[in-house]
Amino acid sequence: MTDDKDVLRDVWFGRIPTCFTLYQDEITEREAEPYYLLLPRISYLTLVTDKVKKHFQKVMKQEEVSEIWFEYEGTPLKWHYPIGLLFDLHASNTALPWSITVHFKNFPEKDLLHCHSKDVIEAHFMACIKEADALKHKSQVINEMQKKDHKQLWMGLQNDKFEQFWAINRKLMEYPPEENGFRYIPFRIYQATTERPFIQKLFRPIATGGHLHTLGDLLKDVCPSAVAPEDGEQKTQVMIHGIEPMLETPIQWLSEHMSYPDNFLHISIIPRPTD
Repeated sequence: MTDDKDVLRDVWFGRIPTCFTLYQDEITEREAEPYYLLLPRISYLTLVTDKVKKHFQKVMKQEEVSEIWFEYEGTPLKWHYPIGLLFDLHASNTALPWSITVHFKNFPEKDLLHCHSKDVIEAHFMACIKEADALKHKSQVINEMQKKDHKQLWMGLQNDKFEQFWAINRKLMEYPPEENGFRYIPFRIYQATTERPFIQKLFRPIATGGHLHTLGDLLKDVCPSAVAPEDGEQKTQVMIHGIEPMLETPIQWLSEHMSYPDNFLHISIIPRPTD
């Protein structure tokens, strides 16, 4: 891969200032103060909220505490989506800090998966990495790695260790020089205005003529409404890691440098603010 290490670092160390408040109907023994945290964009809510849980459990009766879950403005937040994706999809044009409501009761079974331990997050994370490598390299890279390499990827993410993670992950971002790119790009497109979970299909980074496909090419193929408005007025924003990349950016470069640690490009299509 081309070594734009500064970009990789900026992506890794992206943070979202967040204010957690307890849902008003939760029963407490005394008033629950809000809790503030800088959330890593690349991580998962249930991986980085132990402090939040402890803070609110202090003011609650033990029998009132069951599985913790989070919502933003009435939308339950899916823990298996990376934090940065959740913010881009639901809150990117709102004032900071991001205001998240904490619940300990009435778990929304229809909307959220249960997450009883960090093993569940690890299993989900590794399943995504394996799926991404199947698309990029027919699973050859991940299958050649040892168990300790898989563990190092996970521990690097869990402990927020950039060097530890990228020492292994860079192997997943390489390809034979004669091929100019991955076999297919692992991506998922999420639309804030639909109930559909996400769009995912096979898309090659190199066109048959040998030129590089761009982000615009991907969107035209998979989600044309995001780039070609019928009345000429662009009503949506395309967000990756909180920024709007230029549509001319090669999709191969984006995949190498702006994928989340699960090796997927998570792309949000959101309404453009009208102010």
